[in-house]
Amino acid sequence: MLLHVHPDNPNPRHIKTIVECLRDGGVIIYPTDTIYGLGCDIFQHKAIERISALKKVQPEKAQLSFVCYDLSDLAQYTKSISTPLYRVLKSHLPGAYTFILPASKEVPKILKSKKNTIGLRVPDNDIARTIVKELGHPILSASLPGEMVEEYTDPELMHENFKNLVDIVVDGGAGNTVPSTVIDCTQEPYEILRMGAGEWAETD
Repeated sequence: MLLHVHPDNPNPRHIKTIVECLRDGGVIIYPTDTIYGLGCDIFQHKAIERISALKKVQPEKAQLSFVCYDLSDLAQYTKSISTPLYRVLKSHLPGAYTFILPASKEVPKILKSKKNTIGLRVPDNDIARTIVKELGHPILSASLPGEMVEEYTDPELMHENFKNLVDIVVDGGAGNTVPSTVIDCTQEPYEILRMGAGEWAETD
């Protein structure tokens, strides 16, 4: 299904359809403030396995991250955040960043990396955050498989390519081609693992 959702004022009925799909173990393609991503409910094991199969990797190696609604949501899935780190997160989120943090006990085992870390995002995108808010907990986020970034900006093309592999393609308009900036905050100084759309100064 290709579902058109207004980027600034998401229709509650459409959001309800997406959330029900996620609760039923569905997999979606949805917009963020960077590139479109694959998403599912973090507590639906079968859906996580479907995304991992699409990516052709094991779940713990799939570089999956959580899309959270806000900082309090984020704090639930990581171990205690120091005051300096909280300031960094607060000044950059919502935004085009993925922060690698130590995973808390709330993170399903299937999603923890060998290092017991998790990537956490609060995208500056009303559709993604409204879905998460209605669902009541984060959604899993993964990049689409392959290298064809140009094809991943057009929702209709994504629907054409993935309609037999996902349940809903959420059309929130044209996507970007640059992914989020990934910062490892499990050690100091913080390390940039991937420079993406989010600007990062060394003073951060």
